[in-house]
Amino acid sequence: MNKDIEYYMNLDWTLIEGTDLDFNGNPYWYIEIKEIPSFAFCAKTIEKARENYKKQLRLQLMLMLEDEEEIREPGEEDEEEDWESLCP
Repeated sequence: MNKDIEYYMNLDWTLIEGTDLDFNGNPYWYIEIKEIPSFAFCAKTIEKARENYKKQLRLQLMLMLEDEEEIREPGEEDEEEDWESLCP
């Protein structure tokens, strides 16, 4: 199967939504994606964040594909560290 940008855009990503304050103390909403730790999108309202985060997701995925980075898909388990092999 060819895993192109459209394949990845149609996956059921695990969204993490929250609020925070900017440097001036104004609230904003953010969306992160569990499977892509470097992804974050911010907007003044949750509606705008939900409406627009996919534009940034597309750009992020395009860069990851271009750089041949591994893209962890929803449902894939995190690889746990084998601490016994790391510690003598």
